[in-house]
Order: sequence, then C-alpha cells, then structure tokens
Amino acid sequence: MPGQTTEYNYQLSGYYLGASTTIACQHDQRFSFCTYAPRSILKDGPEGYRLLVAVHSSDRDYQDIRMQFADLAEKEKLIVLAPLFPSGIADRQDNDNYKYIAYRDIRFDLLLLQMIEEAATLYGINVDRFALFGFSGGAHFAHRFFYLHPDRLSAVSIAAPGSVTILDQGQDWWVGTRNMEDLFGKSLDLAAMRQVPAQLLVGREDTNTDAITHRPGRGKWMPGANDAGVTRIDRLHTLYKNWQAQDLAVSLEEIPGAGHDCRPLVAPAVRFFAEHMRGENGQPLVAGKHP
Repeated sequence: MPGQTTEYNYQLSGYYLGASTTIACQHDQRFSFCTYAPRSILKDGPEGYRLLVAVHSSDRDYQDIRMQFADLAEKEKLIVLAPLFPSGIADRQDNDNYKYIAYRDIRFDLLLLQMIEEAATLYGINVDRFALFGFSGGAHFAHRFFYLHPDRLSAVSIAAPGSVTILDQGQDWWVGTRNMEDLFGKSLDLAAMRQVPAQLLVGREDTNTDAITHRPGRGKWMPGANDAGVTRIDRLHTLYKNWQAQDLAVSLEEIPGAGHDCRPLVAPAVRFFAEHMRGENGQPLVAGKHP
C-alpha cells in the first residue's frame, strides 16, 4: 500500500542487529569479532552500507571500541566490525601477537580479511574497500595493515601506537620495510598508499614511556627499535614526517588534555571518517579524492 514501509527480506537474527553478540571467525575459531549494524538496514537493504573496522588496544576492549563508532554508523550507514585477537595464543605470556601482523604461523592481516568477508556475507554489503581505525596496539596493527593492503582501504586513522614502522628500505621489519616482501609476499605499493587518506592522532599528555620502551632481550627488541622517539608523541611525529616525505595524504592531530585514552581520540576520528565518506549525493568518496 502507498506509504507503507517494507522491510528488506533479511534472514538476520536480532543478535546481529544493533550491538551484536560475539561471532566466531569460521576460518579460525580461536578468533572472533563483534559488529554494530543499524537496524535501518532491514528496511533500507544493504546497498549503500559500508564497513568500518575498529581494532582494539592491548586491553582487548573490542566491544567498547565498536560502540564508540555506533553514532557514526547510524548517520553514515555503516556496519562497524571489531575483531578480537586474544592474548595468550600459542604462548600464555604473549600479549602483542597481532600488533606486528605475523606471529608464529598466524597472519593477523589475513584473519581480519577473512572476518570481513564473513561480515559481508552476513549483511550483504560491499567490502571491496573499508575504513580502518586502531588505537594503541590496534594502531600498531592498523598502520602495518595499511602497508600491506592499501588497495582495500578507503581511509585509515591511527591513534597513539606505542611503536611505529617507518617506510625505510634500509631497515628490516618491523623497524623498517626492507624485507616486507620476503616476510609477507607483498611489496610496498606507494602509489596505492597515496590514494588513501590517513590520519594520525595522539593525546598531548600521552607521555608515559613505561610500556613502549624496547629493551634488549625482551619482547620485540631489535636494533633501531627506539629510534623513532621516546614518547608516543615523538614516534607519531616521526611517522608523520616519514609519510609526508613519501607524498602520502596524511594529517597529524594532537588532542589537548588527552593522555593514553581512546575516547578523546574518537571524536576527531569520527570527523575524519565522516569527511571522507561523503561525496556527491551522499555517495562514498573515491579513495584519495578530497572534498
């Protein structure tokens, strides 16, 4: 009848609408993810809905980081996906596994891509490109994922990583990128990276170095591990200058009054993603094109 709203014929459980339950990754059920899906997708249908991935810190606060983008999801017709990469996989003492992309025989970038394909099937959305946010340990992962898969990203926001990988063919991974192809089977594609708007965020009071200073014989120590700077602020500025020198479309913002806390950094990330998701007639922007 005229004026009647017809719901899209989804076979979706209510557990997958709004703030979803935790969903096992079918590819490897040691890992899982949750989503936020606006209920409007039932009446709208999936066309026009896009994906934003938000990657947790070392605290594994994946459900919380998902909800910090819920309002943006409602306004911009997004599905938010937040992966869970548990600590203690294969080694009870390990907390850093996902941050450097590869750990033992696990490739965390490929795991995320598998989760994304599973979400695409669940919601019926196009995931050729997606937006990516990471905070702290998640920012470790996000900027290294950007190096490996720029062709999959529409925009990337990197918030307060403890350590950074510099685009440097004179140093090995993870400090530099010289042996990236040997490790991952992919070489740097700077042309593709230049098409992805990138945002770097850090709190102006994020100066505690206890958890980020690399020491010989511990963790991910390697020569040059601390060369990017002492604090997260220093290291992000080093990364910013490095990306600028490679003509990447990068911005840097320090948030006054913020320490090492995700919440104050989400607001500028939301503005950044909203800007790069709005094009003519509300359609997503082509990667690399700015309003």
